[in-house]
Amino acid sequence: MRHELPRAGQSWSELEGRMREFGSEDVDWRDGRAAVYVFHAGEDVLDVARQAYALFQSENGLGAAAFPSLARMEREVIEMGLSLLQAPEGACGNMTSGGSESILMAVKACRDAAVAAGRSGIGEIVLPRSAHPAFEKAAHYLGMTTRRVRVAANYEADASAMESACTKQTWMIVGSAPCFPYGVVDPIAELGQVAERHDLWLHVDACVGGYFAPFARMNGVEFADFDFSIPAVCTISADLHKYGYTAKGASTILHRSEGQRAHQIFSFDDWPAGGMTTPTAAGTRPGGAIASAWAVMNYLGVEGYCAKAATVVATREKLMSAVVAHPELETFADPRLGLFAFGAREPEALEIFAVWARMKQRGWFTGVVTEPSGIHLMLSPAHAAAADAYIGDLASALDEVLGRSGSGEGLVPRYN
Repeated sequence: MRHELPRAGQSWSELEGRMREFGSEDVDWRDGRAAVYVFHAGEDVLDVARQAYALFQSENGLGAAAFPSLARMEREVIEMGLSLLQAPEGACGNMTSGGSESILMAVKACRDAAVAAGRSGIGEIVLPRSAHPAFEKAAHYLGMTTRRVRVAANYEADASAMESACTKQTWMIVGSAPCFPYGVVDPIAELGQVAERHDLWLHVDACVGGYFAPFARMNGVEFADFDFSIPAVCTISADLHKYGYTAKGASTILHRSEGQRAHQIFSFDDWPAGGMTTPTAAGTRPGGAIASAWAVMNYLGVEGYCAKAATVVATREKLMSAVVAHPELETFADPRLGLFAFGAREPEALEIFAVWARMKQRGWFTGVVTEPSGIHLMLSPAHAAAADAYIGDLASALDEVLGRSGSGEGLVPRYN
């Protein structure tokens, strides 16, 4: 039976109770039991994000003339992001609702720039197999195609194979910093050389790492350059609501120049209410998300973000060490940030998804990878306090599965 709007209103105390009851079945992310979807940097950060959001929850970022406060906060957020990612003078950007919208805007700008330059036909995006599905979504929406290329043995994008896959219809190539499945940073400098040789738009998907990698590097973590310091990089997507720890949904799409961003903008005036111009896919833009991002970034500052990054990296290293202490398990690739995946050294002897299922029964909600089969963790500062419990439960789950081989046969978890 369809749920209908109640005839009479209800009190907030009653509604709050019902909502808390609804949430009783949700994963306990505050205690570090979820390693996907939520990035918990502490109750103090959460409170800043919440209060800032509420302060501007009714304001609309579409109306910069009406709400110059939001225009200022967005501008300052973008300028902070550009500085962190070593953008040149004249670089620019906008806040979006999330990584998928940021990627959509990058692909739109690339497509429209190519058409403006006289290119015709159906544009193509060449990307590693590890790149986010949002590129498929963007291509689907914008009438383009994609060509996914196998990754190298180290799970990073294979620049040579990607170059070989390029055709005369290739308009964009993509690298990730890091990629979601394996947590490794693609060789963006090598992809930049490919882009320069073939006059291609190079987009870096730093939705996961854009507001993490700069601080990890300040802490001494080493990985290859990935940002605007590489001249061929045209655009970067970087999510604030991941390792920026701001309220959802907040991301950034950053451009090397205003000339590039001009192809992102939509403008229309052939209707009775005057002109309308939007920088992103959204019309109404939640003021709360902009305010929350500004507040959290200023609350944490460089020192705060460096401390959070250090906690996450140390927790990942601890968990990876605990995983490989089991002779039946191995980690994949050489991740340096907050993501990693692990699986069975001998898949025919251990069904890793059965281990995942038993961990889920113990209250751990994590992701998976399927090439190769493995358990996927995306860590945030809250996991530092939960790491020992995860390590203990993993040992127990592994013992259970080894005592009942094949019990997880056919189980392939999915994100939903």
